[in-house]
Amino acid sequence: MISHLHIENYALIEHLDIDFHTGFSVITGETGAGKSIIIGAIGLLLGQRADSRSIKADAKRCVVEAIFDISRDHLDDFFQENDLDSDGKECIIRRELTSAGKSRAFINDTPTSLAQLKDLGEQLLDVHSQHKNLLLGKEDFQLGVLDIVANHQESLSAYKNEYKEYRRLVRQLEEVLEEAKSGKEDEDYLRFQVNQLADANLKEGEQEELEEESETLEHAEDIKSSLYTAANHLQSSTDGTDVLGLLKQSISSIQSISSVYSAAEELAERLDSCYIELKDVANELEGQAEDVEYNPNRLEQVNERLNTIYTLQKKHGVESIKELLEIQEGMEEKLSRITNSDEFIEKLRRDVEVQKENVLALAKKLSKSRMEAAKKVEKEMEERLLPLGMPNVQFKCSVLANPSDLTLAGYDQVQFLFNANKSGELKPVSQIASGGEIARVMLALKALIAGAVKLPTIIFDEIDTGVSGSIAEKMARIMKEIGDQERQVISITHLPQIAALGSHHYKVYKEDTSDDTLTHIIPLSDEERVEELAHMLSGEKLTQAALDNARALLNQ
Repeated sequence: MISHLHIENYALIEHLDIDFHTGFSVITGETGAGKSIIIGAIGLLLGQRADSRSIKADAKRCVVEAIFDISRDHLDDFFQENDLDSDGKECIIRRELTSAGKSRAFINDTPTSLAQLKDLGEQLLDVHSQHKNLLLGKEDFQLGVLDIVANHQESLSAYKNEYKEYRRLVRQLEEVLEEAKSGKEDEDYLRFQVNQLADANLKEGEQEELEEESETLEHAEDIKSSLYTAANHLQSSTDGTDVLGLLKQSISSIQSISSVYSAAEELAERLDSCYIELKDVANELEGQAEDVEYNPNRLEQVNERLNTIYTLQKKHGVESIKELLEIQEGMEEKLSRITNSDEFIEKLRRDVEVQKENVLALAKKLSKSRMEAAKKVEKEMEERLLPLGMPNVQFKCSVLANPSDLTLAGYDQVQFLFNANKSGELKPVSQIASGGEIARVMLALKALIAGAVKLPTIIFDEIDTGVSGSIAEKMARIMKEIGDQERQVISITHLPQIAALGSHHYKVYKEDTSDDTLTHIIPLSDEERVEELAHMLSGEKLTQAALDNARALLNQ
């Protein structure tokens, strides 16, 4: 649940810090005071899109931060999967916006993506605003309600995995059929390309060796001359000044003083090691010089081979023999599929049919579970709607199974049918229910699925639109009932009947300064609650009757 909310420089809010509590809380305030601004700020913590225009005028950035008590929410898997720190007790979510349009998100002070923020937010908080009543017209929402009540997540997950595999096989079959169709037309050219690459008999590393050999053959005379010159300088000087000869003389000179100079022996040994190494180098220079020779026939062969390789690389748009070999392998596989396409297609068709049977069996199991859940939803919805001013309500969950129309959710089409009167035809809720009736239906649904979803916090943003009097009080009691199930329920309301039942009451108001208008939220004391309810009952002017009525509402 939200234990603390901090908002800074967001819209009309300059600075806001407020603590929230478990159970049922209410937020009231005049129209335009800024209640929707607070909901918008909370939406940023749920990964909603940021707009730099939301930043308070003249501010460089805005910050929205909430501390959540997660001690009972079992979110260890989320933090481990996303490599985020958590003590299992508190979670701090922060969103920062700059006037330059940059947005940053943090979970426990670790930078995170909006996708992760949204994923976590969906497990912590549900904000039900008026526009969400439109969900009653969406089939996937209605299907989701049945799945929640059916509590068959393992079966649904298994179905989705099998369905994805089925769709993969179908796509593969379609691709192979298309490939076989075009492949038959291109088979001769493809075979020519494969044969051309095969005849080239390419080998990895060959190109580099040939390029090096070509360079050597083209510069053979220069190489041979340089090697011989270096060898001669080491050991073949006619005037006795060759390096090896001079080094040999140096060794003899040093050895001659070794009996009278102790350091001479070590120096002589080191010079001798140099002599041996240089002599070895001189011999190797001579040997390599003899091996290098200009061979125009071999140079022509090497260049012809390289031209073959370069031509193939240019033709296929690659730069290495490795890539050519990969292309050759791919073409050979494609040619093999074309040659054996009939057998491969037949095997794929069998695989698709087998997988489809698996999917249909799981979809049938889901459908049966949903139909059982539909009966439970019908019964409980009528029981919950009866006291909400609908004594003759009829509520039906229509589940139509259509095995020929498989989707990721199964083959069921779900529609909530509704009629608030004794007579008349049952029709889709979104088509027949009034605004007030839809609000009550949505509240009843929320109450029905609250236990199964295990959401720690639910915020109702003016769900009481279109209702009043005793119905409003009964809706408040439902919200209070949800809050009493170790949850946090916050209702933004204009109705005193709902506000009176909150365990905690907050007021949103605007303050006009000399050059600005600011939004604030404060918790109300018992006496302040009386006055706030009285204003909601009688308007701006307080009357004793309104105050007495407010106290009576609070004492119920």
